[in-house]
Amino acid sequence: MPERPLFLERASFRRRRLGDAARILPVLAMILMLVPVWWMPASISFATGAVWFFGLWAALIAGVFALHRALLRAEAIAIRAAEVDPDAL
Repeated sequence: MPERPLFLERASFRRRRLGDAARILPVLAMILMLVPVWWMPASISFATGAVWFFGLWAALIAGVFALHRALLRAEAIAIRAAEVDPDAL
């Protein structure tokens, strides 16, 4: 059996963690949508809830964009590493 490294390579590890973040993001978004409801719903006005909702929506769009760019970059690094060393993946 060929000797395999004990730990994942840095690029592969980063790509997997970014994939985990992409899977957790919708759950985190759902929890954050409910924060105004959990915090004293009687004391939060409709306007405050709307600002929270659209602010969270904008932050999620920016987060998904950044995560998408990072995943594309990590995938490109993994493809380049596979071209250099076929056993890298």
